[in-house]
Amino acid sequence: MKAALASFLQRLRTTLGGKMPALVGLGNALGTDGLPVRLSSRTYAGLRQRPVRELGFDQPLLWVVVALLAWGLVMVYSASIALPDNPRFANYAQTHFALRHGLFIVIGLVAALIAFQVPMQTWERYAPWLFALALLLLVVVLIPFIGKGVNGARRWIPLGVINFQPSELAKLTILLYAADYMVRKMDVKERFFRAVAPMAVALAVVGMLLLAEPDMGAFMVIVVIAMGILFLGGVNARMFFLIVLVVVTAFALMVMMSEWRRERIFAYLDPWSEQYALGKGYQLSHSLIAFGRGEIFGVGLGGSVEKLHWLPEAHTDFLLAVVGEEFGLVGVTIIIAAFLWLVRRIVLIGRQAIALDQVFAGLVAQGVGLWIGFQAFINIGVNLGALPTKGLTLPLMSYGGSAILLELVALAIVLRVDHENRLLMKGGRS
Repeated sequence: MKAALASFLQRLRTTLGGKMPALVGLGNALGTDGLPVRLSSRTYAGLRQRPVRELGFDQPLLWVVVALLAWGLVMVYSASIALPDNPRFANYAQTHFALRHGLFIVIGLVAALIAFQVPMQTWERYAPWLFALALLLLVVVLIPFIGKGVNGARRWIPLGVINFQPSELAKLTILLYAADYMVRKMDVKERFFRAVAPMAVALAVVGMLLLAEPDMGAFMVIVVIAMGILFLGGVNARMFFLIVLVVVTAFALMVMMSEWRRERIFAYLDPWSEQYALGKGYQLSHSLIAFGRGEIFGVGLGGSVEKLHWLPEAHTDFLLAVVGEEFGLVGVTIIIAAFLWLVRRIVLIGRQAIALDQVFAGLVAQGVGLWIGFQAFINIGVNLGALPTKGLTLPLMSYGGSAILLELVALAIVLRVDHENRLLMKGGRS
């Protein structure tokens, strides 16, 4: 018995001795020091080296944008579903505005995908030409047989499926131009006239064209974008605050010299007075009623009463009021938090680009953050009665073709900046 056992062990030792080098080699391939233990067939199948695939852009930022777009589409449908009851929109279907808004989103996403493929060096090279194109379109829209007028304002150029608004293009192009300008003027940024005067002239030209439409809201956004980029680009702080003082004084004079702008201010201060409740304060008063009806959790999706021909422009400038009525304080808080997170994320991408010595890309990203943040701040403030009524849409959510298109293109450029940041940090080229 013992002889048989000893013979079996000897044969087993001989067999394992022949197989050991192969097993040890397999163990080394797996990154272990000894034999592979309890390896399944799936583990063996995965031994081949596979390249690690990473999405080269900020995924959380993309998903927040998609969430805001989707929520905005739902709210545009909710806010506009009753519009066909109005004789002005009698020939429209209940889904007219929702379908068009969805089409605008699709067009914007296609344009954003194309914009993402363009390197930042190309945007920098063509920034002055894009700005010149925007100025040309701002002139063209004022021509009576080309520009389309609505409610006394001539701001749109009809292009078939979309009424293009040149002021939206001007926001993007002034952003690109200001970033390129600061890169070119970096060595003279401490000298007021050489660093600031040319940009001031460009803003003055844009301002005259926008006020001729008139579109003071877009002009305010453009001024904030340009001034913000000047400040972030390193313009002397004393010069910057001097510019702020001049701009604030100019806006104050424009309000004082315009009777209907003064009435808007007075209506904002007391929208419930008999003088303004049915006039300049009508939108604001009904917006506040909508928020009041919503309370904490809202009346439920589709349950808004103010959208039933009480609140004008419920699907555009006052979409947030419908959100407040149907989703309450909770819904409004979520939207505000989403925009705060979005702007912070965009600014961090810009700071990272500047840290990587990509100054133009960094200033562009931070400029987009200023644009989205300031416009959202104005729209939210107007809807809540914290700011005078101004015709600015809620970014990514309100109905509007050219606004959605250019905002998505701007955010695609931010994702491109982030993509190039990641390439540089990995040792590649942007």
